[in-house]
Amino acid sequence: MIEIKQLTYTYPKQAKTALKGFNFEVKEGEIFGLLGPSGAGKSTTQKILIGLLKGYRGSVKVNGKELSSYGREYAEMIGVAFEMPNFYIKMTAYENLTFFRSLYRSDGEDIEKLLERVGLNEAMHQRVGDFSKGMKMRLNFCRAFLHRPFIVFLDEPTSGLDPVNVTKIKTFLREQKEQGKTIIITTHDMAFAENLCDRVAFMVDGDIALIDSPQALKVKMGEPVLQVTYSDNGEMKTTEFVQAGLGKNKAFLRLLQEKEIVTMHTKEATLEDIFVRVTGREIA
Repeated sequence: MIEIKQLTYTYPKQAKTALKGFNFEVKEGEIFGLLGPSGAGKSTTQKILIGLLKGYRGSVKVNGKELSSYGREYAEMIGVAFEMPNFYIKMTAYENLTFFRSLYRSDGEDIEKLLERVGLNEAMHQRVGDFSKGMKMRLNFCRAFLHRPFIVFLDEPTSGLDPVNVTKIKTFLREQKEQGKTIIITTHDMAFAENLCDRVAFMVDGDIALIDSPQALKVKMGEPVLQVTYSDNGEMKTTEFVQAGLGKNKAFLRLLQEKEIVTMHTKEATLEDIFVRVTGREIA
């Protein structure tokens, strides 16, 4: 759905290159995560992909067509939820979405059903100025899907949300994926990305440092050992075994036979571990 080759961008009057000529693609029906520290180039990349920044070098193709050759019809194809929601605060949630839906040619989604999916049905006739940050974020999320776009860009979609509402967002996004929507998420929420994204790309200093599925990255960058926690006369103990030749490891087999196993798992890295290792920075 999206194919990027040698994407380079320098902001006007800036000596430093913001994007340094990287390549990647996003498949149709894929949930793709752009991860990295602040200033890594994630927002610049997203702004180019949604058509806000012109004058890039390299090639950006969307659905087989160069992005620069699209006209106004491109706005009908994409949905965008920025990190900072912007609504008419004296209007209700329903009135806001009704107005924004009228800007598109498509009849779009049923507003009441959309609000219900994110837990805002009881607040649909409440003024947005009275909304909490989390409520505004959920309304912002709804706006991105109003006109049934093919591609959706979400910037920090879980910001300000409690675990219950994060689960609602994840469920909705998985359903959209099943319908063939392509979704690009920019986030610092590593648990959200790890649980939801088909693939993630780590950006560092304007370049792609690493790209793969979360599971493949976790295995690749984890330790090749098995950690076993067991009960020894009522005392909890933990030991580790090298995975290679584990089926013939006498100490491991004896432990399985003689002790009560409580937990047993490989020491995979988390996306947060990988983030710190690849970027050299803590997650803000």
